[in-house]
Amino acid sequence: MLVFNFSPFPNLETNRLNLRRLTSEDVDEILVLRSNPEIMQFIPRPLIKSKEEALEFITTMNAAVDSNTVINWAITTKENDELIGMIGFYRMKPENYRAEVGYILSAAYHGQGIITEALQRVIQFGFEEMGLNSIEAVIDPENFGSEKVLLKNNFVKEGHFKEHTFFEGKFLDSVFYSLLKKNY
Repeated sequence: MLVFNFSPFPNLETNRLNLRRLTSEDVDEILVLRSNPEIMQFIPRPLIKSKEEALEFITTMNAAVDSNTVINWAITTKENDELIGMIGFYRMKPENYRAEVGYILSAAYHGQGIITEALQRVIQFGFEEMGLNSIEAVIDPENFGSEKVLLKNNFVKEGHFKEHTFFEGKFLDSVFYSLLKKNY
C-alpha cells in the first residue's frame, strides 16, 4: 500500500504556472471561485457564501494536506501569485494506488490551456512522486470543456453512471475517466 507524505509541501511549476499551497491570503479568490454558480455548475458542492466559509475551506484543505489524505494546489501564473484556480488529488485510495483528480479555474482564464498545463504537471507528480498506478476524474456529462482536457491528456472514458450523485434535491449523472501509468 502507498504511504503519502506531503511534508514539506511539494510546490510545482510549469512553463507558465506555479502550483503552490493554499494560504489564508487566497480567501478573496476562493470566495470568488467557489461562490460563482457558473464556475460551480458542474461541481456538486455547496456554494461558498462568505469570507468566513472561504477561510474555513482553506483551513479544511490544508488540514487534509497535513494529514496526507488530500493534496491540493493553488494555481497561479508566474507573473502574479494570485490564485486563479485549484487542482489536486482527492478521494485518494492508497491501497489501490489510485487517486481522483479535480480542478477549478476562474472564468477569465478559460480557453487558455491553463488546466491542461497544470494537469500534465500534476499527473507527472502523481505517477512519478506519489507512486500512483491510476488517476481518475469524475465529471458531469455536460462538462464538455473538462472532457476535452481529459481526452487531451490521454484519459479514457470508463463509464457513465446514471443518477450516481444526489445533490440539492436532484440525482446527477457522473462520467468516470481514468489514466493508467502505463499509458501516461
